Amino acid sequence: MITQKKVAIIGLGKMGVSHLAIANRTPGLDVIAACDSSAFIGSMIEKYCRIPFFAKFEQVLRLPELEAVIIAAPTRLHADMIHMALEQGLHIFCEKPMTLSPAVSNALAEQAKAMALVGQVGYHNRFVGTFREAKRLASTGAIGRVRHVHAEAYGPVVLEPAARTWRSKPAEGGGCLYDYAAHPINLMNWIAGRPTCCSGAQMTRQWSEEVEDAVYANLVFEEGVSGQVSVNWSDETARKMTTRITIVGDGGKIVADRQELTAFLGARARPTPGYLHGWNIKNVTELSPHPAFYLRGEEYSEQLEAFARAMTSPDAEQVNSFEDAADTDFTLELIRLATQADEQPAISRNGAAGIPARRPLFGRTLGFR
Repeated sequence: MITQKKVAIIGLGKMGVSHLAIANRTPGLDVIAACDSSAFIGSMIEKYCRIPFFAKFEQVLRLPELEAVIIAAPTRLHADMIHMALEQGLHIFCEKPMTLSPAVSNALAEQAKAMALVGQVGYHNRFVGTFREAKRLASTGAIGRVRHVHAEAYGPVVLEPAARTWRSKPAEGGGCLYDYAAHPINLMNWIAGRPTCCSGAQMTRQWSEEVEDAVYANLVFEEGVSGQVSVNWSDETARKMTTRITIVGDGGKIVADRQELTAFLGARARPTPGYLHGWNIKNVTELSPHPAFYLRGEEYSEQLEAFARAMTSPDAEQVNSFEDAADTDFTLELIRLATQADEQPAISRNGAAGIPARRPLFGRTLGFR
């Protein structure tokens, strides 16, 4: 029998409501509370879902039976909420990005590890079968030594001046870099790790007034792996959001998006079961297990199933751990700083030299707007 972990959903926007629906049907999770600043939304959740609603995060943390939280609040609130939840000994699933400071993300990752608590961040693409297979092939040396990784995302998200929300404010964690480019960059980190430097970076505006609509950057990783980031959420040529990762090695190339993986194994490629020399094509349906509950995409269900397994089984793999998310936060900050300086600033593992780290304002009353 699967052990049920009692969890609360924090934030009832688009992602929060999605997580609520999935968590309600995920083996190993028992949703006992929901929290948001909107009393109207809260009343609907209580009425139709029979889940107790709380307006303040601190009220939820005082629930004696609570074991975990799923945080889907605006990004600027993540650091404080994660810290407070860790202080209560709770496991945490948090929407991406983890925080707006790599130094803070590192500190929280270390705290969760020291307390033996599960910390997972919602980079759902790591649960997409095609991306997972691309990672596996690259890791097993199917295309030889990896030399280059290209992370792309394009979509018709902002094609006219839009109403201002937290996603259109840089201090809230809005903009193409944090809200959109974080996904393909996280895939790049999964394959190549943390970059060591960034050059040729630019963040351009087309429609937005305060945040960027496109991000372009060149990165260098350990062992000489190069990387490129090309992300534009104001792309009129895109019918819908498209994320793609390309991995180039000495012995071949892998290209993966949400629907399909294409792998070319050349003469110098390592023999790989299930793959022939030359071009190979795999559809996502061949590479994806069936989740317990399907909503939006199997990856959204699989990430919460993985969260439940990690909480109940100490030997279970932690996918998208806080440590992994801190690598992505580091990369986002590296790109952002590279666009603001004529010369690349020195970067340490805990943050940017000369740039004061943004620390959580621990202990304050937290709202959502």
